[in-house]
Amino acid sequence: MADIDPARAAAPPAPPVSAPRISRERMVLLFMVMLTTAAGNTAMQSVMPSIGTELGIADVWISLAYSWSALLWVVCAPLWAARSDQRGRKAMMALGLVGFIVSFSLCGFALWLGLSGVLPAFWALIAFAAARSLYGGFGSAAPPAVQAYVASRTPRAERTQALSLVASSFGLGTVIGPALAPLMVLPGLGLTGPFVLFALIGVIAMVALRLRLPDDEPQFAARGNTYDAPYAGGAAGGGNQSKQSADPAVIEDDDDEDEEQVEPHKLRWFEPRLRPWVTVGLLGGHAQAMVLGIAGFLVLDRLGLRSSPGEGTGPVGLVLMSGAIATLLAQWGLIPRFDLGPRSATLSGIAMAAVGVAMLGVAQDLHMIALSFAIASLGFGLFRPGSTSGTSLAVTRAEQGQASGITASVAGASYIYAPALGVYLYNHSEWLGFGLIVALCFAVFVYGWWALDRDKDLIRSRS
Repeated sequence: MADIDPARAAAPPAPPVSAPRISRERMVLLFMVMLTTAAGNTAMQSVMPSIGTELGIADVWISLAYSWSALLWVVCAPLWAARSDQRGRKAMMALGLVGFIVSFSLCGFALWLGLSGVLPAFWALIAFAAARSLYGGFGSAAPPAVQAYVASRTPRAERTQALSLVASSFGLGTVIGPALAPLMVLPGLGLTGPFVLFALIGVIAMVALRLRLPDDEPQFAARGNTYDAPYAGGAAGGGNQSKQSADPAVIEDDDDEDEEQVEPHKLRWFEPRLRPWVTVGLLGGHAQAMVLGIAGFLVLDRLGLRSSPGEGTGPVGLVLMSGAIATLLAQWGLIPRFDLGPRSATLSGIAMAAVGVAMLGVAQDLHMIALSFAIASLGFGLFRPGSTSGTSLAVTRAEQGQASGITASVAGASYIYAPALGVYLYNHSEWLGFGLIVALCFAVFVYGWWALDRDKDLIRSRS
């Protein structure tokens, strides 16, 4: 055995290397990726009720046109999240933006052909649904990559606020989208203008991402193999190891050194660590999806704009924008100001959402509709980051890529049929539609009260 240098043996151990926080420039780029897709999607939601009415298509079919895309999102998001562990987060963000750009371009073209009379309304809607599926299949690569990028570089105690900041980019996007949508209804493009212009904005965002965000070596190179697709033929956990990243931002900080060691394996939606958070995410997500599905059609009905759908873009955008501002208030103001943890944000948010939905059910004028939708959105703006960060904190840092994929998949699952179901019930009985949404919120609160770990226990449980 070699002799040990006494001086070296007596020296105190080197302090653990602490990971520097994500730089401001990188956070701006991540923020821009999420904001672009969010703004484009909410701008689309602002004009689709008017487009559907203009084409003479029943409301429920407009809502169902999103279902195939949402189903693909559920299937593909976890796969892209696992892929990001192998190929890096930046590559998956770029792929997601490409999916957004191509999908929006084709969606706008299909609807333009329908509104111009070149295609029958039925075939225009089919073409729109097919083009929209590209966003579900490939656009779903970006959000899990962004979430995993942030979660893997943020200490556990600060992760709720960091993920809330990322989620707030969606909130800001949902303000910008409805605000810009009426201004993008241009001569020649008509109601399809937002699709074309947001596709161009997506191109700008992708170029900035490619040029300004450094290439990232995967922090957990082999762990993508442990999350194979259900139909994959290879064995999980192959020994495909790559070199350690030279980027100091990916060095794990000392708050995770003593994390409970969990054997890497494929995370399931309802395994014990994740079951409570996935359950509340699904139930609350369905409630939120139903509200968003109903909102645009409710504005047209209660303001008497069915006979002139082109005039509905402004009021619908105003209501969606009020909700988006309330979401920003929750994610930029309330969560950091009151230092809300996952359980507190989830339960207080879903209770507030139930109150807003009940008010929306009886609101008759634009002012009350906007106020009610804002209260409901304030609640969902607390609920969504709470359930997202709860899922993240329930697993180890090595499993963040998988956890982010599950989070995105759960969110997508809420939009497979919930918007169409909400619109269907709303068209048959407003009380039935809004009653079901309030009941879902109540179920989340009761189940979450008993099943969700307390915030302090959750943060310290793996320390």
